[in-house]
Amino acid sequence: MAPHAETPVSPSTSASSSTQTHVQENKETVTPPVKYDPSSGSLTATVFGRQWLMGREAFDRRMPHHDGIKALWKTKWEFPCSKSLYPFHDGKYEDFVPIFDFLIENDINDGTSPAYTEAFIRAANALVSEADSLLASEDDNAAAAASALYLRACTVYRIARFPYITSQPTVNDATKWRAWTAQKEAYMKAASTWNDPVQEVMVPYTRAKAGEGSHIPVYVRAPSQPSPEERLGTVILFTGLDGYRPDNTVRCDEFLARGWASVVVEIPGTADCPADPADADAPERLWDSLFEWMERDGRFDMGRVMVWGLSSGGYYAIRVAHTHAKKLIGVVAQGAGCHHFFDWEWLGQADGHEYPFQLSPAMALKHGFRSVEEYKKNAQKKFSLLESGILEKPSTRLLLVNGMLDGLMPIEDSMMLFEHGSPKEARFFPDALHMGYPAANGAVYPWMESVMDQATRTEQEPGLFIV
Repeated sequence: MAPHAETPVSPSTSASSSTQTHVQENKETVTPPVKYDPSSGSLTATVFGRQWLMGREAFDRRMPHHDGIKALWKTKWEFPCSKSLYPFHDGKYEDFVPIFDFLIENDINDGTSPAYTEAFIRAANALVSEADSLLASEDDNAAAAASALYLRACTVYRIARFPYITSQPTVNDATKWRAWTAQKEAYMKAASTWNDPVQEVMVPYTRAKAGEGSHIPVYVRAPSQPSPEERLGTVILFTGLDGYRPDNTVRCDEFLARGWASVVVEIPGTADCPADPADADAPERLWDSLFEWMERDGRFDMGRVMVWGLSSGGYYAIRVAHTHAKKLIGVVAQGAGCHHFFDWEWLGQADGHEYPFQLSPAMALKHGFRSVEEYKKNAQKKFSLLESGILEKPSTRLLLVNGMLDGLMPIEDSMMLFEHGSPKEARFFPDALHMGYPAANGAVYPWMESVMDQATRTEQEPGLFIV
């Protein structure tokens, strides 16, 4: 990956907006949204043969890692694996070398095949057995060592279930689902050894419709509270297409270090999420149910709740920033798509970009379509936040973060938000790919701290109004 420039894209905020919210004398007035009719020079406009900001050469390029398992390992995955970087965070290089040697020697190139998945499951199972034995010993250092082994196993299970799993309307891959189930079990074993363990909560899906699941599984981590009456600032983490609840230990540790609780939840069409992936209105029912539970639970300060959406979760972050603006003090949408991501021209090229496998088959299933062709034809009209009018609604504070060269979610989808609704904030990285890694998180945490601190001061000084 290319180096990441540190120069922010200007402007980082925008006053151009079709909907304006003003806070004066403790009264909020909102002017109604107006229909936005973009000019051909607008980032919102649909233009045949668009000159994508990533550049035509990058847009048309098919990356070499798509040429089989050896190319995937040698040109894309071996380096981040050697550094324990995404998607190999919590893992060890030595766990993966023999797996990829086996896959390459046996010419197993299809990441959706049982042969691919089983190779990882065998290795992960061995790590779990080693951790189980260690935890059963009387060694004083057993807990920490066992936790590290369980997390290494979780990383191997994670790559086993790539590129995608879902349970709605049915489980899409039984072998990968075994890896997912084993990953969750290993993760909870690791978490049981921590000072601030993970709690799995089955949140009632009170707004579910017929055919959907009855509960929303979430992971909760919270710092120890000095008293039961204290309420905690909280971050709701929306996961992505392939990264789920057990894949966010480092982020949740960062939240704990700041005294915040975390609620980690999967998005519609992925993993254990109970919502109907084909229902474009499912997110509102899902988040309504989640907020109702949080209000009843008693641990969370509902005046200090933020959302951080990752990759595909960034779409839902943008959406919830507008649909549930009054329930949130701030939202981060990182690596997000919202409109052009569903464009047929973009989808025609995205399979050759930085995703490790083909992107469109996973995205089609994730959105409830029976085929890639049906997805390309109908997804934009059905799921675009521009087409639905959601972008014209007032939003809470919204930070958009991404790499300017993102080949999965076009940077245009973040930048076009400055043409709609409330003013936004942004941090874009000119030479970075999807998500803006590795520099992006250095921009996100300080922003979240400032938003949370401002909400805390407002709670402590009720007469303080920010205009």
